[in-house]
Amino acid sequence: MAITGRDKRRLADAASSLGAHAIQADVTKEADVERAYGEVLAKFGDLDILVNNAGFGVFKNLVDFDLPSFEAVFATNVTGAMLNGSGCGKTFHRTTARKHRQYLSTAGLTGAANGTAYYASKFALRGMTECWRAELRKHNIRVFLVNPSEVLTNFSVVAGFEQKENPTKLRAEDIAHMVKAILEMDDRGFTPELSIFATNPRN
Repeated sequence: MAITGRDKRRLADAASSLGAHAIQADVTKEADVERAYGEVLAKFGDLDILVNNAGFGVFKNLVDFDLPSFEAVFATNVTGAMLNGSGCGKTFHRTTARKHRQYLSTAGLTGAANGTAYYASKFALRGMTECWRAELRKHNIRVFLVNPSEVLTNFSVVAGFEQKENPTKLRAEDIAHMVKAILEMDDRGFTPELSIFATNPRN
């Protein structure tokens, strides 16, 4: 297993905890993405699954939004996903092994106040996923879309708002459990999209 990230220290910590191969790369930079795929193939010889979940958010009122912030969100959440999806598709087309592609993201199911850039990027990701599924299914590449509701992570801290911790909110292990289940399904079928909501969410 290999993971990528921009922050060298956080990447090393995550890789150590997972027992994964760390590749420092910025998903918004095409050269970084190409280098990452080259390193994966050089180390492992093949690629079975892509988890495409790099993302961040900037939350402001529409009238206060600035172009650099808007473009930065789309560069990571949309362009970065496209670059990785393209690289993954090319890699799968070159191999003869069993093929999967898993796409993991909070997708755009509904809008929210102050969410202009973040929510719009997720709507775009959902549309791209539909396109990829239509293109890649004939090559035996399965494209999944996973839509978690609020999960307790450090996303809110980075985005600049408080996330209240309570037992009703989803944890990362809840999402991992469902992802594992759809990956283990026999090749005769697949789950195109899965939404995961907390049973009784509270603020």
